[in-house]
Amino acid sequence: MPSQQVVDCVQLLANRRLTFAFVESVTAGRLAAEFALTQATDDCLLGGIVCYHVDTKKNLLHIPAALIEQFTPESPEVTQAITQSLNNHFKTADILVGVTGLAWAGGSETEEKPVGSMFFHLIIQGRHYSHQAVFNGSAENLILQAIDRVAVLIMQYVNSHSS
Repeated sequence: MPSQQVVDCVQLLANRRLTFAFVESVTAGRLAAEFALTQATDDCLLGGIVCYHVDTKKNLLHIPAALIEQFTPESPEVTQAITQSLNNHFKTADILVGVTGLAWAGGSETEEKPVGSMFFHLIIQGRHYSHQAVFNGSAENLILQAIDRVAVLIMQYVNSHSS
């Protein structure tokens, strides 16, 4: 069941007749699934791509290996790149959202980038927004917090440019 933030976000987008698409790594499709469980999403959600594995980022989204190697798959730079690449697949979307992050140990975590670090990049009607956060909890809880943050960020940025 989607959170109230997700429900409110989809309702706002439906009311504004804005479409959106996702490219997900750490959330592995859960972001699109949560948004799809809202009643108003039928005319808004165009789709999404799960690029969980680094090979998918490189082969499907054409993210340069050098960028991934320099910054790691879970980074603001790679998140921006996958979000920009999403436009090649969803050219009519008003909003593109990319999410990467670390939900458990064993990846590219460091002291500066601990487990729970999440990276977001949004392109809303051509404007770019980057955001990052560190959440605490189980892997599932981290992913749910990231989904709620996406909803809040979309509402914040959409509302800030409509006044």
